[in-house]
Amino acid sequence: MLSELRTFQAVVRYGSFAKAGEHIGLTQGAVSAQIQRLEQHVGLRLFDRSARRATLTLEGREVHSRAEHIVTAMQQLGNMSYSDGAQGTLVLGAITSAQQSWLIDAMAAFRQEYPGISLRVIPGDSLNIIAQVDTGDMDLAVMVRPPYTLPPDITWHTLLHEPFVLIASDHHPGSDWQHLLQHAPFVRYVRTSFGGRRIEQFLRQHKLSVHDAVELDEIGGLIHAVEKGIGVGIVPVTAAHYPFPQGVRMLSLGKHAFSREIGIAERGTLTHPLLTRRLISLLEHSATTNAVALPDSSEG
Repeated sequence: MLSELRTFQAVVRYGSFAKAGEHIGLTQGAVSAQIQRLEQHVGLRLFDRSARRATLTLEGREVHSRAEHIVTAMQQLGNMSYSDGAQGTLVLGAITSAQQSWLIDAMAAFRQEYPGISLRVIPGDSLNIIAQVDTGDMDLAVMVRPPYTLPPDITWHTLLHEPFVLIASDHHPGSDWQHLLQHAPFVRYVRTSFGGRRIEQFLRQHKLSVHDAVELDEIGGLIHAVEKGIGVGIVPVTAAHYPFPQGVRMLSLGKHAFSREIGIAERGTLTHPLLTRRLISLLEHSATTNAVALPDSSEG
């Protein structure tokens, strides 16, 4: 019943089944089904279905109060000293570019200090990861900062900023990034991602009309598509993919340059606070140590 209790908490927090589903990565129907299972389990009606918002009944308020204690107690089971070789698992979400670079260094250092603690890494895009942090399914997440205000229960730790640049191959010569964007086929970073949204905002802001060739959700795939001559693209410069392959040149966006913020999202109530704090410290060190230093001239 733990997942149903967390969904119940989300409905109360966000005021409707639909909004709760958006934040925890479930459809409205799935949220409704979980609430029905919880109501059947406790034998009580938790919400007044006649209200426009998800309004708790008197019994629902009492169950919600107890649910808070139950979920907190489950999370606190991991609050122990790990210096005595205890076993356990930390669950973290991570975007692909972090998994392929400095995240591994931090994990290696962590495992040396805590060999009895396993690390479970769940891949995904930042939009889905943040929802799982919010519901408590992850201890923390390495991700792109969302373009909206974070939920009040989530704390953000900035790690680094990754600048966006235009990349092109010899199939599309030239050094004018605006000309290339308007005349060459465009390899687009998927618009459902935070990075893809930022690129779309940049194109609209500067009234740049592009000719979409392909749309991909992985930076390595974008770079490879440009290398093969499919088109030009705008990508963040990450430790996982820099330097770019031979034949792929990088063009600065000049005074119009923008970046994405990479950081750590964590819930205010931690399952394993001592371990999580140490892992965050190692992630901060690893990200800073491996940050990409671009040359003075960004035209390669």
